[in-house]
Amino acid sequence: MSGRKQEINLQLQQIIDGLLLLIAFWGAFAIRFYGTIWFGWDRPIGPFTEFHWMIPVIIPFGLIALELQGFYASPLQKTVRKSLRQMLQGAFWLCLLLGGCVIFFRLQVPSRSVLLIFAGLAATVLTLREQFTIFYLKSDSRGGRLRENVMLAGTPSDTRQFRETLTSDQLLEMNIVQEFNIETEPTAALVEALHAHSVSRVIFAGAHSHLSNLQDAITACETEGIEAWLVANFIKTSIARPSFDTFGARPMLVFRTTPAFSWALWTKGVIDWVGALVLIILASIPMLITALVIKLTSPGPAIFRQERGGKNGKPFRMYKFRTMHLDAEARRKDLEPLNQMTGPVFKIDRDPRITPVGRWLRKTSIDELPQLINVLFGEMSLVGPRPLPLYEVEKFQHTAQRRRLSVKPGLTCLWQVTGRNEVKDFQDWVRLDLEYIDNWSLWLDFGILLRTIPVVILGLGAK
Repeated sequence: MSGRKQEINLQLQQIIDGLLLLIAFWGAFAIRFYGTIWFGWDRPIGPFTEFHWMIPVIIPFGLIALELQGFYASPLQKTVRKSLRQMLQGAFWLCLLLGGCVIFFRLQVPSRSVLLIFAGLAATVLTLREQFTIFYLKSDSRGGRLRENVMLAGTPSDTRQFRETLTSDQLLEMNIVQEFNIETEPTAALVEALHAHSVSRVIFAGAHSHLSNLQDAITACETEGIEAWLVANFIKTSIARPSFDTFGARPMLVFRTTPAFSWALWTKGVIDWVGALVLIILASIPMLITALVIKLTSPGPAIFRQERGGKNGKPFRMYKFRTMHLDAEARRKDLEPLNQMTGPVFKIDRDPRITPVGRWLRKTSIDELPQLINVLFGEMSLVGPRPLPLYEVEKFQHTAQRRRLSVKPGLTCLWQVTGRNEVKDFQDWVRLDLEYIDNWSLWLDFGILLRTIPVVILGLGAK
């Protein structure tokens, strides 16, 4: 199935699931409400209108939670048990979101029985919808109604390798009627085969050395009104993940080494903004007290501002509580021989430039709290590689060191929770950052945030 067709089918399934969630929510309320009247259940609940606020939360964010758990991926290869597990995980995050809305906005929620009935109804109707979809796909594929006649074109070795990569789901959706050898057969033979087999799509798996032959064959498909798909694996990459996009009307083959924009990445941005706003509100009084203590114990401003390297190296002004004396930058050159970190980064134990209060602030990581403003402004994220001063970024010597700048910097990262200042080699630091970038997911972010809590509370690795 083509990517565009898959996208449309996914959107259709999500629209249906959104309606099913709405029906399940209304049904749960109706069962609980009329159960009080018909069966004499205790504690009647209020009118349905009191809980309308839950609908715009449950439907969109419930679907997002399901997609993040992989609920809509490879339905033909899933079991009912796996689907139920994915729904349970999605329900967990949805419950956290609903709980947050109740706490911060002081909204009313129905009784626990309504929520339990809703959970049961939602799981039932979503499972039935998914099983119906699977039954429909399998029955139509076996009957040939969904299978399209496809021709493979290319060198014999390329077409053979391509066939070996096809999954059972893909083979259910296509009927490979013929393989065309672009090395030895003329374009006229391709056209005859298109007519003979009523081909709807030709997949070209030709090597880059046969681009001229491919051009003629693709032009023939264009004339016949047949879709031509080119397997673009003739460019080998070791890190970047290829994807397709458009620039205006021009098709583009894109190689990315960072996460592509997706619902998960969009959700990360929302979590960053909401999390930063909530934490700023909760920490406003402690931050004011910290600023006052800094002003009373050492001369100079309470907030330290410094230009740091942001995403793609773009400079931004980062905020921290000042933990050093005012002449810290001037004294840095004198202390460089004591640097304990290899590479461009400067770090030493028992830095004499740090004030007594500053040492405690660093130990508890309270000095990082003003960076929540940077997160709120979109310059940083809650989780991401730590931003470095511009003079250290300019000293980067390897391309891998620059690649850590390919995502937004963050308040915490793998380096923070796996040794922090115990890491003495900058290459180890970079390795942890690249491990985060290459394996990014919302689960990884949540895991790092959870691991950051004991690190901050116990002051592990901080100096």
